[in-house]
Amino acid sequence: MSAEGIWNLSISTPVGVIKAVIELRGQGGVLTGTARAAGEEVPMDGIVLDGDRLTWKQAVRKPLRLNLAFDVTVDGDTLKGTSKAGRLPASKVTGERRTPRTAPEYRS
Repeated sequence: MSAEGIWNLSISTPVGVIKAVIELRGQGGVLTGTARAAGEEVPMDGIVLDGDRLTWKQAVRKPLRLNLAFDVTVDGDTLKGTSKAGRLPASKVTGERRTPRTAPEYRS
């Protein structure tokens, strides 16, 4: 299973829904990636794809300074799971892989 590609994410947080775009690339058997939301672009760290389970971490500064840990399940061109920031409650994450013919990029 491949998680590579550009994904449109929707993260349901206590302060509202945040739209984000992540881009995952495979290089030498290792996944690397970047995330874009709220006018910032940040690297994704510790990306692991184990079967259909995808996990990664990233730091954000907007709307708050947070270190986020994502844990999602990939099912074809969709994903769902959670994002957790420290002791805060987990936020629901859903996503859809973008294809060349669909879904315009989320603008921040």
